[in-house]
Amino acid sequence: MYHNPVLLQESVDGLAIKEDGVYVDVTFGGGGHSKEILKRLGSEGKLFAFDQDEDALENRLDDGRFTLIAANFRFIKQYLKFYGIKKVDGILADFGVSSHQFDKAERGFSTRFDADLDMRMSQQSELSAYEVVNGYEYDDLRKVLFQYGDLRNANAMARTLVEQRENTPIKTTADLKRVLQRFLPKGKEHKVLAQIYQAIRIEVNQEIAVIEEFLLQTPDLLEEGGRLSIISYHSLEDRLVKRFIRAGQFEGEPEKDFYGNISVPFKKVGGLIVPTAKEIAENNRARSAKLRIARRIGE
Repeated sequence: MYHNPVLLQESVDGLAIKEDGVYVDVTFGGGGHSKEILKRLGSEGKLFAFDQDEDALENRLDDGRFTLIAANFRFIKQYLKFYGIKKVDGILADFGVSSHQFDKAERGFSTRFDADLDMRMSQQSELSAYEVVNGYEYDDLRKVLFQYGDLRNANAMARTLVEQRENTPIKTTADLKRVLQRFLPKGKEHKVLAQIYQAIRIEVNQEIAVIEEFLLQTPDLLEEGGRLSIISYHSLEDRLVKRFIRAGQFEGEPEKDFYGNISVPFKKVGGLIVPTAKEIAENNRARSAKLRIARRIGE
């Protein structure tokens, strides 16, 4: 089951769609955003979508203007070039894990089900949650939990995992929960567990590296005036998007010329957009969503 897409109208409005334009939905999922884009395109318009999850490919849309590419969007430029596309008018990204992935117990994404430690968004990927939990050195495990989960007990958690797996491998999500039980305070158990899962999932799928690689390709891909419409869900992602829109890079400040002018590829359009109380009530997964929109400015 693929739930309603988050900030649907707002994110597609942000693309300022031209009927004959070329657009890219880099996170196809259940196809909700793509369907809305196609509604606004004319007969000459084109939409390319990316998704590396085999389950999502079953939602392929039967429309001559639509092409679904079974690949990770970190390879956006390479795949579009294969289809003869060098420039596009807009790119939409929704960085959330799909409801379908959370709801499918055997994928191991959700704290609600017992399942093998997997968490791979692509079943072709070699690195799974099992390898991270059972194979990473203490220091690497600690960094994953601290950087991606914002867990204050990251050191002790990593040490506990390393000690436990020396006796018996940690094979399932229930094993993981049992081993880390003492770090799950009553009343906050679900919240802390969600942070642990998030940290491992981000590492398994290299989510931060993927977003950085993707964003760095967008200035070359977008026509002047082209739009970037991006929905993120946690502060790590949102910080990357915000910095990139503001400075065209992820760290430091953009270089200035002799006159003190800075050259950046994007200008933000409007302010931060978040879901309404009504949308959050209808779809709890929208609660942490943040939408930022930017326009490609001239060289």
